[in-house]
Amino acid sequence: MTGRTRTTPKAPDPADRGIVSDADLRRPGIRYGLRAVHGLLLAALLVTGLGPVLWLAKAAVTPTQDTLRTPLAVFPHGIDLANLAEAWTRFDIDLHFVNTLWLALGSWAVQLLVAVTGGYVLSVLRPWYARILNWLVLSTLFVPAVVLLVPLYLTVLDVPGLHVSLVNTFWAVWLPAGANAFNVLLVTRFFDGLPREVFEAARVDGAGPFRLGWSIVLPMSRPVLGVVSVLAFVTAWKDFLWPLLVLRDQAVQPLSVRLPALQDYVELEVLLAALAVSTVIPVLIFLLFQRLFLDGAGISGAVKG
Repeated sequence: MTGRTRTTPKAPDPADRGIVSDADLRRPGIRYGLRAVHGLLLAALLVTGLGPVLWLAKAAVTPTQDTLRTPLAVFPHGIDLANLAEAWTRFDIDLHFVNTLWLALGSWAVQLLVAVTGGYVLSVLRPWYARILNWLVLSTLFVPAVVLLVPLYLTVLDVPGLHVSLVNTFWAVWLPAGANAFNVLLVTRFFDGLPREVFEAARVDGAGPFRLGWSIVLPMSRPVLGVVSVLAFVTAWKDFLWPLLVLRDQAVQPLSVRLPALQDYVELEVLLAALAVSTVIPVLIFLLFQRLFLDGAGISGAVKG
């Protein structure tokens, strides 16, 4: 006699439970209704997220009269590519574009350097005062940024000890950008999640603090480096108030400061074209680093190696 083996139904995993059960999802009405809701939400996100960017791209190559009369029409009287060329050359947009690029790259480099070294000290090296330093860094997040404008400007105007003025230089934007507690804490929390056994093995093999950070920690930290890079670059690219205060010379002003000053003197089509040009680099930077937000290959690869 052949016995049958009874299989006990597997209990549902609590992590797989949601608002709608599996039994409800098997019902066509609920399944198709959820798909319709998902589609509507996705369309709403696309309209609200990409709509303004796409409209700006369209308006940049559309004559002013068409933009004013029928702002939502798609090229009612053709495309005018001369707007881009005029915006690039007529009001020195190319100069301010380069200034913005330099400001963003410098701010990115300073923020990345401070965030990585600060996080490395607080999380990996862990001196006896690391906990105190961590709380001090965290406390700066509770200070409103506008409160620091006056003391920070006075510091840039006359740097203590050096007695030099950084006003109308890129250093006036680069150096204060490094004082970003959020990036330091973000990198610190990421380093806290790295496997400690890898660090201990490296120390046993004779790796010093510099070798440990350069050869072990940094290769494992590509995701957080990408996140910090995107945040630092985009924030510096669109910053307006601080560059307006410290960069009074038009020759060193970025697009975020110069374009509002030109809006009363240029045609609408040229201004929109200049705004469209100023959005190209941040979009490219985001597309370049977007996969690093959820990329965990750096951690697994380092552990296996």
